[in-house]
Amino acid sequence: MKYYEFLDGTPSVGRLVVIEGSEQVLAERALETLIDRLLPADVRDLNLTRIGAADVGDGTGVREAVQAMPFLAQRRVVVIAGAQTLRAQERRALWEAAQSVPEGNTLAIVDLVAPRSQRPQSFGAMAGRAALRIDTTATDDVRRRFVQETLAALGATAEPRATAALVASNADLAAVRNDLEKLAIGGKRITLDDLERESLTAQDPKAYRYAGALVEGRTAEAFAIAQELFDADPRGAAMPLLSALATECSLLWDLARPGGSVPERLKWRERALRPIARRVGEARARSAYERAVGGVEAIVTGRGGNDPEDYRALVERITAECAMLARRPSTR
Repeated sequence: MKYYEFLDGTPSVGRLVVIEGSEQVLAERALETLIDRLLPADVRDLNLTRIGAADVGDGTGVREAVQAMPFLAQRRVVVIAGAQTLRAQERRALWEAAQSVPEGNTLAIVDLVAPRSQRPQSFGAMAGRAALRIDTTATDDVRRRFVQETLAALGATAEPRATAALVASNADLAAVRNDLEKLAIGGKRITLDDLERESLTAQDPKAYRYAGALVEGRTAEAFAIAQELFDADPRGAAMPLLSALATECSLLWDLARPGGSVPERLKWRERALRPIARRVGEARARSAYERAVGGVEAIVTGRGGNDPEDYRALVERITAECAMLARRPSTR
C-alpha cells in the first residue's frame, strides 16, 4: 500500500505492520497516524511500547512486549524504529519475535529499505500478505502532494516552476520541507529564483565545508571558511553559511534520534556524524538546528539587520553557540 493510500483510506490492521521505503518524514507521519487510529489518547501511554533498533538484541524484549496483555484497551501496540540499521542476526531475531504476536496486538516495524530489497530482505517482503505494508517511496506524485500540503500548512504558495523543480529534485523530503519552511516565511509566494538562490539543498560547497568542520569540532577551520566567504561577498555569505549549517544539524538531529538514519544520498556523512550524534544527544542536536534555522529566518525577515557587519556578527554568534553545543557531552 502506498503512503497516501494509507492516509486516505482505512485499511484493516492486524498483528504486523511494516513501514518501508525511503522517506523518514513520511514514515514518521505514517507511524503516528497508525498509532492514533489504533490507540485512543486516554489509554495510549499504558498500551504503547517503543523499542529502538539498538535494544532489539536477541528479540527477547520484543517478544515479551508484543505478548503482554492490553490494559483497559482493545490492543497493545509495539513499535520498532530504525529496523534498517539492524545487523543480520538481529533482523532474524526480530523476525522470529514478529511471529509470536498474539491476535489483537500489533507490532509495527519501521524498516526503511526498498520494498523489493534483498540485502537486506525487507520485512515487508518476508511477511507478504501477513502484514499491512506502507511504502514511503517518494514518487513524483507523492512529492507533488507533499509539496502542496507543506505549502498549505505554511500558508504560502509557489509558482508552478518552483513546484516542478522540487518534484524533480533528488533531495529527500526532509530537505524539501526545510527549504519551504525557510522560503515561505510570511506566507510569501515562492518563485523558482527564490528556490535556486536560497535553497538549503543547493549551496556553495565552501559553505558545506564550514558546516561540516563546525559540527565535527574543527571550530577554527569553520571560522576561517566563514571569514573567507564574507571577505569575498560581505552581503551574500550569511545565507549559504547558515543554510548549510541547518542542513548539517538536521542530519545530526536525525542520527541522534532513536533508530535515526540519514537519506541514502547522504550516507557518506553518516560515518562522521553518528558518533557525534551519540555524544551530543537529541536535545542539543535539535537546539543547534533551531539556532541555524533561526539565523536564516532572521536574515529573511530582516531581524538580523541589513548591514553586512550585522550578518557577519549573526553568523559568528551562531557559529560559537553551535560549537559549544557540539563540544559538550550530552546529559541525557
